[in-house]
Amino acid sequence: MRLAHKRNVQRKLKKTFKATKVATEKTVVAVKPKAEKAVAKVKTVAAKVEKVATAAIDAAVEATQDVKLTPKQQSVLDIVAANAPGISPKNIGLAAGQEDAKAAAWATGGLKKLLEENLVVKEQAEGNKVIYKLA
Repeated sequence: MRLAHKRNVQRKLKKTFKATKVATEKTVVAVKPKAEKAVAKVKTVAAKVEKVATAAIDAAVEATQDVKLTPKQQSVLDIVAANAPGISPKNIGLAAGQEDAKAAAWATGGLKKLLEENLVVKEQAEGNKVIYKLA
């Protein structure tokens, strides 16, 4: 490749970079107020979710006062209580810090007793998927 041609190509590339820099700086200034409003909304929603989660955990603790649970069963119950819409056994195991391959089997062992004591409800989702919710 000729040296002059190479120089021309590099010069054209530099022109496009300069044009995009100016455009992004203008959009950042325009987006800041909208972003601040969105952050405020997210904070209020997070506070509401936290209140609901703590209420669900408190209800789960009250329900387990009569039943003797192992530490594993108690941790599974806490994870299910924190996820009000429902959670799968694999996600329960992952939330407890288990490996990806062993997560579902680990959680199933703890869920058996919780199902017998009617602390957790098992719901059939689409296909063969199962979701557990707090009773």
